[in-house]
Amino acid sequence: MDFAVFTRVDATLEPKLRQLLVRHREAARGVDWSYASLLPWEQGRDLQRVPWTPQQRRLSEPMYVAVETALLTEANLPWFTTALDGMFRGSLTVLHDFLRAWTAEEDQHSDLLQTYLLLTRNGEAEHLHRLRHEVMEQGFEGEYQTPIEMMVCTTIQELATRAFYQSVAGAGAEQDPALARILLRLARDETLHYTFYRDVIAAHLQADPNYVWPIARVLRDFNMPGRGMPDFRSRMRMIANHAGYGPCEYYHQVVETLVRHWRIAQLQPTLAGAIEARYQILAHRDRLGRLAQRIAAGRSTALA
Repeated sequence: MDFAVFTRVDATLEPKLRQLLVRHREAARGVDWSYASLLPWEQGRDLQRVPWTPQQRRLSEPMYVAVETALLTEANLPWFTTALDGMFRGSLTVLHDFLRAWTAEEDQHSDLLQTYLLLTRNGEAEHLHRLRHEVMEQGFEGEYQTPIEMMVCTTIQELATRAFYQSVAGAGAEQDPALARILLRLARDETLHYTFYRDVIAAHLQADPNYVWPIARVLRDFNMPGRGMPDFRSRMRMIANHAGYGPCEYYHQVVETLVRHWRIAQLQPTLAGAIEARYQILAHRDRLGRLAQRIAAGRSTALA
């Protein structure tokens, strides 16, 4: 059996995917995508008259790093769109239709976070400009070369981003309620986008459980697309230790959520490679679960 068939979109599912797009557009119509009401405009001051100094920053260093990291990840939207557009070329029109909607809806995320940092004097304009320029100049090349793998990756990415925003909002609510509101709103956006890709994959699994085969590689080797930014590993360590999002949250809010929603444990693939892939996913989930337990135990000990 040529497993490449399970990395391509099933054309017979086009009516189902079209329904998912209609559902998304109906939900998106109820959203104010301008974000203007979320920003604390009253805190704005003239940078020429009152130049920025580090002492003006009110966020803790870990919380600032979390927001800056999110900003730099979101700023790479043009490259993400390019990668997905190329991957969907020759595939179903509905995927290109969703991609255009997704791009338009995500377009202001990085600007919202940057404007927040500048308005509140938590970020310095020239520093943010240099970092953003550096990240975008690097570009982005996806690790996967097929539509199904890329959609599995995007599903994980969107859900992980939602979990990141929710966790950081909870950790930073006392420092700045306005920031928490912004992050929770972005988490809602990510939920809309995650749901579409998640259900595209679910439709393929329902049509043929052997589609579990490409899921295994992506879930096992997943990396966030922002990993090319400066100091990415040290950023994520700081965020995990002090800003609310790390391996425990990734396990509970991302991996376990997807394994449960896609009913991986209940799937009954018929091909040997797909059967092995199912076992690999469950083993990977269990390994992450044990790691999350150890980290949680360490946190409890530290607080005792």
